[in-house]
Amino acid sequence: ELGWISKVYVNQPAVVRHAEQIQKWRTVKGNWQAAWLLKAVTCIDLTTLSGDDTPSNVHRMCFKAKHPIREDLLKAMDMHDKGITVAAVCVYPARVADAVNSLKAAGCNIPVASVAAGFPSGQTPLETKLAEIKLAVQYGAREIDIVISRSLVLSGQWESLYEEIRQCREACGEAHMKTILATGELGSLANVYKASMIAMMAGSDFIKTSTGKEVENATLPVGVVMMRAIKEFYWQTGNKVGFKPAGGIRTAKEAITWLMLVKDELGVEWLKPELFRLGASSLLEDIEKQIFHHVTGSYALQHDLAMA
Repeated sequence: ELGWISKVYVNQPAVVRHAEQIQKWRTVKGNWQAAWLLKAVTCIDLTTLSGDDTPSNVHRMCFKAKHPIREDLLKAMDMHDKGITVAAVCVYPARVADAVNSLKAAGCNIPVASVAAGFPSGQTPLETKLAEIKLAVQYGAREIDIVISRSLVLSGQWESLYEEIRQCREACGEAHMKTILATGELGSLANVYKASMIAMMAGSDFIKTSTGKEVENATLPVGVVMMRAIKEFYWQTGNKVGFKPAGGIRTAKEAITWLMLVKDELGVEWLKPELFRLGASSLLEDIEKQIFHHVTGSYALQHDLAMA
């Protein structure tokens, strides 16, 4: 519906001002903080997207995905029997089979997500993107994180962008599709809003801020704009689309800020893995350190916590 797209206007100073106010929100403490952090854990897409990924480090990450917080710490909080795991593990297509096999061997049903469609640049032909998606699904990925062609946004080719995402959605089949907008390369907040709308119109289950490889990744102003687009789309269609900030989220405090922003903008019903994910590779380590401090009253030494 190009009528929506042509009328988009984003009040950038107001968005930036709102983001600055968010950063001043008072953080939660004590048991409340621990509860928010455990909620954050259940929404993490635990990720490794490195050129030197091997079956062994993917296997190690999958074990950490099933046991994200040390068992004795969970027992101390009476949370050891609540089935706390991360939401998904995210890898390159070539490592999907390794992740699927590792999770199966660990006896858990955590879904495997795979980046595809020319990740991270999107500068590959559409036929190649579709083939990569189909291969990732064939290997066992239950979630696909595609990346859009930024050039289509920057040149205003909205119908072409819609058609590309629609074909990617079709190639995903039964797998859930998260559409990465690479917001740091879209030029303006208005383009972020428009790309969000197009992605949702084309059938995306989630819209995601970044690949984690751009100079600028997930920022609060971008988050506000994307969540307002999700809210508008929900009002107009009745369809709930998920939101995933990714890239640069490394501390427990940042994770709680994103959770609070989602609660403030979209409501409590979005605070579940079906509608909210945090894309992160190093965030879990800091969250576990904070929970260790909450339980023991002291700070973890280097050898106290297993790293993913």
